[in-house]
Amino acid sequence: MQFLQLTETGSAIVALLVVAGMFVMFLREAYPTEVVAIAGVALMLVTGILPYQSALAVLSNPAPWTIAAMFIVMGALVRTGALDSFTATAQKQAQVNPRIAIAMLMGFVVLASAVVSNTPVVVVMIPVFVQIARTLNVPASKLLIPLSYAAIMGGTLTLIGTSTNLLVDGVARSQGLAAFTIFEVTPLGIAVVIYGMIYLRFVAPRLLPERDSMASLLSDRSKMKFFTEAVIPPDSNLVGREVTGVQLFKRPGVRLIDVVRGDESLRRNLKGVTLEVGDRVVLRTEMTELLSLQSNKELKRVDQVSAVETKTVEVLITPGCRMVGRTLGVMRLRRRYGVYVLAVHRRNQNIGRQLDDLVVRVGDTLLLEGSPADIQKLAADMDMVDVTQPSARAFRRNHAPVAIGALIGIVVLAALGVAPILLLSILAVALVLVTRCIDADEAFSFIEGRLLALIFSMLAIGAALDKSGAVSLIVDAIAPGLSTLPPFLIVWAIYVLTSVLTELVSNNAVAVVVTPIAIGLAQAVGVDPRPLVVAVMLAASASFATPIGYQTNMMVYGPGGYRFVDFMKVGIPLNLTVGLLASLLIPIIWPL
Repeated sequence: MQFLQLTETGSAIVALLVVAGMFVMFLREAYPTEVVAIAGVALMLVTGILPYQSALAVLSNPAPWTIAAMFIVMGALVRTGALDSFTATAQKQAQVNPRIAIAMLMGFVVLASAVVSNTPVVVVMIPVFVQIARTLNVPASKLLIPLSYAAIMGGTLTLIGTSTNLLVDGVARSQGLAAFTIFEVTPLGIAVVIYGMIYLRFVAPRLLPERDSMASLLSDRSKMKFFTEAVIPPDSNLVGREVTGVQLFKRPGVRLIDVVRGDESLRRNLKGVTLEVGDRVVLRTEMTELLSLQSNKELKRVDQVSAVETKTVEVLITPGCRMVGRTLGVMRLRRRYGVYVLAVHRRNQNIGRQLDDLVVRVGDTLLLEGSPADIQKLAADMDMVDVTQPSARAFRRNHAPVAIGALIGIVVLAALGVAPILLLSILAVALVLVTRCIDADEAFSFIEGRLLALIFSMLAIGAALDKSGAVSLIVDAIAPGLSTLPPFLIVWAIYVLTSVLTELVSNNAVAVVVTPIAIGLAQAVGVDPRPLVVAVMLAASASFATPIGYQTNMMVYGPGGYRFVDFMKVGIPLNLTVGLLASLLIPIIWPL
């Protein structure tokens, strides 16, 4: 199916225009990145820029399948408690010497991120770092950006440390390069980690902000401890009055949460609500006010012993959360769980109005109020993380050695060249499933389907750029300028291009697009492509300057109460200096 007949140059130009349009859509965020990528693939298929057979060939790329398998192995580590054991030790140390505990945890984050996906590592660690921040009496904003950066740098230590490394390797192999070994990038990664830790210890503290999270910004509510429901009786003087004008609900220590009429919640627009007989008013009160309400004749408690002690918590929306993509109103959290959403933090804004229409996204932080049991049930059902306290959801701890052994087996056997990483990953998946380290339904819930859709789509986009001649068009335009540069500047140019694009859009999308260009440039200039591919690999992972480029940055955005500019202040100097370090070392380790 093809609607256009284009010349070779025309195909290349149209392909570049489609990719440019995709990048604009990535930036605007009107649609999720994977939706934009799939739409781009569809457009290229329809126009004939991407031949159907080339699109099918993308499915044989081992990188996405390896990433999916590693997600399942990582899930087994989480479900058996393998990740929690070290954090428990660090928490005990935090009571004695919090600063040593931070050093221990940072070391664990770096090493863990080298062999498993760093997203779950950060999710597990956010509550621990928040607790340590409280112990040290410092804002969590002083610790959470370093947590994310440590996970990112740890991912550069091995080929399997991040999906980006595996993806660049897969694209490079499809272009004819020899496969990267699991520890081939480790010398460079070690240098980056050492430098990064020095930066985080001595430079970053001067640049990190002192920001309050939503819970601390609303700390004046901490005296209000109870939800209670009161019904409007027939003889009440409140009948016919506008609820927001009732002085009883404006007392210090009393907060009007909702008016429930039948099964309908009217909290979306309380200003226009006139009280009727039988309306149930939901109030949040201090104990003293709760007792005084019992003797008030204008209201009648639904149940004199029904007042529920509540708490206010921040919960993080992780990639696997079942709320992603759904509106808060559709989920009916009040009716199903007895939990209210007080506010939502997204990027650098706190959203407190019209919450029912808000579509939940990965990285959002929700401020919830309800009884501890109700919040715990909601968090368990929806797979959310309470950022105010460590969450222990580990099961089958006696199976932890099997899960750890499966991961070690992948690393050791891949390093010895016994078998490809994909084959070893599939064997590891079979092992953790057969031994019941993790059940099948749990295992596949750990696979980030949206990420895999993005990866496959961008691989197809990369194939289209290659088949259409767009890569050759770019290479022919840039190669003459690069041919006169020394190795340091050639690597630096590729690194800067990749780094800038990564900070603006998804790192996986950038890696797929830039890797063929880097290989083409190397061949045109007459140098070994491998060093430039390594530069793409590192630059696509080392995304520090914005919360957009890397998922772990988005994970800490809400819990740290950060603003966009906070990442720029800390991340831009780190981006630039890591780039300079890499440009110096890459030509030494992989001569051009």
